[in-house]
Amino acid sequence: MGDTGMTLRSRGAGARVERSVFLTQLLVAGALLLLVGVSVVVDPAAISAPLYFYGVVIVFGVTGLAAAVPWRLVPKGWIALLPVLDIVAIVLIREAQPLLGATFLLVFPVIWMATHFGFRGAVGSVLITAVLLWGGAALRNSIVPTEEIPRLAIMPIVLAFVATATYITTRRARAQSVLLTQQAGLFEVALQRSRRQERLQVEIFDAIDFGVVSTEGSGAVVLQNRAQKEMMHRFGVQEGTLLPAVVHREDRETPYADSERPFTRALAGETVDRVTVWVGEPGSTQAALLVSARPLQDDAGRFDGAVLVSRDVTAELRAIQARDDLVASVSHELRTPLTSVLGYLELALDDERVEDGTRRMLTVASKNADRLLALVADLLTAAGDSQHALLLAFAPCSLADVVAESVESARPLAAERDIVIEVDELVAVETEADAFRLRQVVDNLLSNAIKYNVRSGRIRVAVRASADEVQLRVTDTGQGMSDDEQRNLFDRFYRADSVRGSSVHGTGLGLSISRDIMRQHGGDLRLESASGVGTTAIATLPRGNE
Repeated sequence: MGDTGMTLRSRGAGARVERSVFLTQLLVAGALLLLVGVSVVVDPAAISAPLYFYGVVIVFGVTGLAAAVPWRLVPKGWIALLPVLDIVAIVLIREAQPLLGATFLLVFPVIWMATHFGFRGAVGSVLITAVLLWGGAALRNSIVPTEEIPRLAIMPIVLAFVATATYITTRRARAQSVLLTQQAGLFEVALQRSRRQERLQVEIFDAIDFGVVSTEGSGAVVLQNRAQKEMMHRFGVQEGTLLPAVVHREDRETPYADSERPFTRALAGETVDRVTVWVGEPGSTQAALLVSARPLQDDAGRFDGAVLVSRDVTAELRAIQARDDLVASVSHELRTPLTSVLGYLELALDDERVEDGTRRMLTVASKNADRLLALVADLLTAAGDSQHALLLAFAPCSLADVVAESVESARPLAAERDIVIEVDELVAVETEADAFRLRQVVDNLLSNAIKYNVRSGRIRVAVRASADEVQLRVTDTGQGMSDDEQRNLFDRFYRADSVRGSSVHGTGLGLSISRDIMRQHGGDLRLESASGVGTTAIATLPRGNE
């Protein structure tokens, strides 16, 4: 392959040399032919002059030689013979008919020499011309007439300027040609690298199993990977279209308004984060797509298109729905027998005839039944809240009073592990809230602080108020959590790896439910924690107008 390429390039270069030689010589011959035509019109007798005839014959003979000889096979130096013969022929014509202006034809071979043979060609052509002009004048007259000296001197000077200008221009052009060739080579390498990267990018995008679409600022699709095409093909969407004409919200029935559709927002330059859309008409087969989009910008910071990523999450959402349905069903079935068990245990414990040993066993059974009922209540709350918000009954209440009651209820459980609950301050501020749900949050935070604390640890509780909000802080001296564990802390049914295999039991629902309650109050719940240091739970409520 390499030898073949070099051979082809060599043949191409040879063909260019032959073409250049012929065309340059053809230019000289054409100019001379025009001069001959003028001579025939002006002075037909001039053609009969021997020197004139010899000059014309030499030029046309050189032209035939330029066309016939394979110059690619001849050393380059031999090519210089052609412009030298042209100079000789033109000088002969000038000597025969000085008044015809044949001298100006010397410009063509001089330019040829300066162009193709560089500095030596430029100097040589001027010297040869000067020698022939002055030699011809000397042959005609032993002493050159004074009036002819200016004419003989001016022509070599003019030709010297022409040769110099041609040489400089040719040298600059060659330098630019070399530079352009280098730049063209670099551009070709960059283009090939860009094409390889583009092919690699397409292969990578086609290998992933979620849809990727890239658009221009005008909305035209630039890139659409295999997964996106297959996903849209299932719903009869034509290639090049981002999403079906109608997509529905999470209830699967309410269509998105045109201005709120994820891809419309993306083409408007907005950022779209994990928006769920349902594709397909209600009552027919539907699929859920999780769509995210990011705008692209050019070097000037102007909007230049968007990238949309969509993933089919139908199976995940259906699994979550099935789980919630199962949890709700099982929880409802468990609540009735548990309530009955607790009732009979309380009756048994109220019976004074029960012996102390039996009473201790019944007490343990009653505590565990209470705990199991609390777990069932959490499961029912989580299942009921998966699609609808909790029902809250707002009324004037004080978070400090709710916390004080919860702390008193939690002290016996904390005492079992020698954990001390310290109340720093409880600022009493009345606010509009659901006291029952707030108690649920505080109980959960205190329960976690006790469960995940070390034996003989401490818990500090404080309620503080600012101009805008009321804040509850519950700080424990437990084992804390890593950054990775905190990322998923509020996900339903999530339990950290550090406690999943321990003796500490839980459902992974308490924090999720508690944060939902606080957010429905207009506040929030967050945790600050570090491994080996402990955890601080911070619950906030808007203070409201007083």
